[in-house]
Amino acid sequence: MEAKRDYRRRLGYLAFAIVFIAAANALMVDSNVGSAVWMASGVNISKLIKVDYGTTLFFYAIIVSVVNQLLLKKFDGHVFISNLLFSVPFSYLMGFFTKLYLPLHIERLGLFWQVVIDIIGLLGVSIGASIYQRCNIIQHPNDELAYILRFKYLHGSAGWGQVFSYLPPVIIMIVCYFITGKIYSVGIGTILAIFFQGYMIGKADFLVIPSLKHHYNL
Repeated sequence: MEAKRDYRRRLGYLAFAIVFIAAANALMVDSNVGSAVWMASGVNISKLIKVDYGTTLFFYAIIVSVVNQLLLKKFDGHVFISNLLFSVPFSYLMGFFTKLYLPLHIERLGLFWQVVIDIIGLLGVSIGASIYQRCNIIQHPNDELAYILRFKYLHGSAGWGQVFSYLPPVIIMIVCYFITGKIYSVGIGTILAIFFQGYMIGKADFLVIPSLKHHYNL
């Protein structure tokens, strides 16, 4: 009975976190001063192949899901399916919130407020990631990658897990730049995400809903 109550509680937090993190990521995209690393990478791919942002994120997620299986060194059907289950609502919620914020014209508020909004978005992304990583029912494959690196290879370090997980999207953005000659959604927020998002996630583990503990399955 206690296990069922705990699972329902985690499921509620997970639903909240998916919406929350999509809204926060979209805030960073629309601030126009730098998105979170994976999201910025998705924007650049979307511009390159000229496909809707939400759809691009979904197919991007499928590729990362396969990489996660290789890192686990075995096929884990639960992880693979759960990664895809997370990706569907998240990808299209991102597209929805990105369009929802457009009438606000955040890019016209001036650099100071754009940076403030971008940092608020990054903080929201970190808190959302911390919540649903601790629920560990389903995760976005990008964060699953950081989670696997963190607990399977890097002795539980949230910071190093995040940094190493950023190598693929950074490389992809460099490739997109050499092909198109342009770089999109990269700026102050992206740099802050590279160096501080892992730290923020680690802190949020203890400061935001501290009663919600990590449910490891590695």
